[in-house]
Amino acid sequence: YLEERIQLAEEDAKIHMNRGEEAIASLASFYRDWYSEILHSFVNRFGRDILGAFRQLQDEGYVEILTSAATHAYLPLLDRDSSIYAQLRVGVQTYFRHMGRMPKGIWLPECGYRPGYMKDPRPGEPITQPYYKPGLEEFLADLNLQFFFTDSYVIEGGRMVGKVAGDVVGPYGGVPRRRLVIKTDELPTVRRGTTFRPYYIQAARVAVFGRDEGTGLQVWSASYGYPGDFLYREFHKKDEHSGLKFWRVTGAQVDLGRKEIYDPERAKGQVKIHVDHFCNLVKERLRKFHQDTNQYGILVSAYDTELFGHWWFEGILWLKEVLRSLSRDPEVEVTTPSSYLEKHPPTEAMAIPESSWGLGGAHWTWLNPETEWMWPLIHSAERTMEELVELYPAAQDPMREFLNQSARELLLLQASDWPFLISTGQAKDYAMGRFQQHLARFNHLVSIARRGEISSQDWEFLQEISRLDNPFPDIDYKLFARREQA
Repeated sequence: YLEERIQLAEEDAKIHMNRGEEAIASLASFYRDWYSEILHSFVNRFGRDILGAFRQLQDEGYVEILTSAATHAYLPLLDRDSSIYAQLRVGVQTYFRHMGRMPKGIWLPECGYRPGYMKDPRPGEPITQPYYKPGLEEFLADLNLQFFFTDSYVIEGGRMVGKVAGDVVGPYGGVPRRRLVIKTDELPTVRRGTTFRPYYIQAARVAVFGRDEGTGLQVWSASYGYPGDFLYREFHKKDEHSGLKFWRVTGAQVDLGRKEIYDPERAKGQVKIHVDHFCNLVKERLRKFHQDTNQYGILVSAYDTELFGHWWFEGILWLKEVLRSLSRDPEVEVTTPSSYLEKHPPTEAMAIPESSWGLGGAHWTWLNPETEWMWPLIHSAERTMEELVELYPAAQDPMREFLNQSARELLLLQASDWPFLISTGQAKDYAMGRFQQHLARFNHLVSIARRGEISSQDWEFLQEISRLDNPFPDIDYKLFARREQA
């Protein structure tokens, strides 16, 4: 990919120079050098091993890498506790395989959270009386995960702003605005706390950190943030030959045909201004909290990774300079969540509501009139997987391979990307196709397992889908054993 980008940039430089467009030709040379430096770093500095680079940074104490659910499933909408446990357990196993240690914290997909509650049994279930569905913090505690994160409104209360209120990532619109109506009367009620301190979740020794709203809006909000600055690179206008971007934002309502030429040096100067503004804002907010409470607060700035370099081209440079500036500042300390918890453990517990950082703060982005057909199919597959575990409590090869692939297909079926892409309209047909594909594979594997006999055609089918989708090499289908108890 990088070699292709370099070649296209070199071609662009010649094309635009021949046209007498020296400014664009110079920009094409800038991109050629930029991509060449990235390629050199990837090959020579990191040895083509990006995960290894992050592992080294973590081993040396500079960063803390989090785990997440196996396929970023939206956990509050899963029906069976076996699926929630398997998503989290496989996420932890995957982390260990790549990082060589157990994770201490987790990023719950989309900050989706479910508290514990009582549930009535379905007809035909082994349990005949109401039973308890544990909150997600109880699953985390079982896996020795010490902390997770949530959006600011969940902790602080008050009105929703930014992403949960419908704002978008990137300069004036990274993601299309949603087209359906949200029922605001279904939004969660919350209590008022502070995002400068973590809280234990009810009785569990699991802490929750709230995202800081004051700094968050500056960085990714379409209405308030840095990425839409007029000197920064325009995302939406591309060169007809290479797809490279040679123009700047220019103005909030400027038509794409009237965009002015991008100047990397002027943009770099604006990055310095925004770095200074952000670092001063961090210090002001932490200083005020310390003055008011005599406590050392923590400020959590959480963002979608795609913002940096993708929607906001200069975002990577901004992030680099922010970390560099804060690391040299005598008033603040750049830290990790587990380090902060060790020095300043929570002194209060809080019950937080069912919530997310999706639009409206609840489940709408993944459960709405366009996606509601998906969830009964997911829930039925969850119950079927539990039945397979009961049918084969200790399967041996080759049946075990079929059951393990069934577990992989279920995890892939549960990925939150499918309803998300349908809701946003970004890739609706692709998402529906992937969802139906994994469901069909799962159902066919189930039919083979229930039949109990494996034909040569069955084996060829397994080999083919394993070649296409075979994540989680050490998965154990028995993770999906039924967990609900009276």
